[in-house]
Amino acid sequence: MKRNLTVTETEMDRLRGIIDSSKRIVFFGGAGVSTASGIPDFRSEEGLYAAKEEGMDPEMILSKTYFYLQTEAFFRFYRRHMLFPDAKPNAAHRYLYTLEQQDKLRGIVTQNIDGLHKKAGNIRVYELHGNVHENNCMECNAQYSMEAILQTEGIPRCECGGVIKPNVVLYGEPLEKYVCIGARREITNADTLIVAGTSLSVEPAASFIEDFRGKHLVVINKEPTSADERAELLIRGDVAEVFERLRAGETRTA
Repeated sequence: MKRNLTVTETEMDRLRGIIDSSKRIVFFGGAGVSTASGIPDFRSEEGLYAAKEEGMDPEMILSKTYFYLQTEAFFRFYRRHMLFPDAKPNAAHRYLYTLEQQDKLRGIVTQNIDGLHKKAGNIRVYELHGNVHENNCMECNAQYSMEAILQTEGIPRCECGGVIKPNVVLYGEPLEKYVCIGARREITNADTLIVAGTSLSVEPAASFIEDFRGKHLVVINKEPTSADERAELLIRGDVAEVFERLRAGETRTA
């Protein structure tokens, strides 16, 4: 039985009030931010973790070990389940771009690898797990696009013969040091932290919100998270729908 996830106008008014009064907002997002763009999340019935190949869990296939030992099988899964060339920014991405243009949004910390925040125009983006649009030869470091990977079969190789590796953080790999430093700095300095579309179950990224010492903590997610009890405002709903209503409210008052 599905729960009613209707977001009330009272909740929307409280969210608008928090955003209006804030000067340094940081947005911390996960897979639920991009589902409205046609990119599956991880843990739903239709999510990535429901996709098995050769009887193996996605966590194993998307690991550093599997990449090096079963490179061709890795890319077979990667092309089929991780790349969405037709995906476009949705209402959440677009509204966050507006906030950045207003200099209210000081950073987006995202666990997503789809690159949609940057595609929407945002500059202050900390991609904790990398970006599928960035791919590098492991020998000469030549750069390749996502489209280049999609146009290949088997193991994608550079002109020099080296394997082209996606710039995404695989299971068993550390997060990029300077991305983490920047993300944690922005969270520490924020007066408002909006956590959206994430279950906060993937470490070490999820622990970053512990750095927040600001005034307003907002959580927007369909399912419970570990930050719910700390939140000043907890909204059980779809991220894109909530931000679409924020955008619609701005249009009416413009």
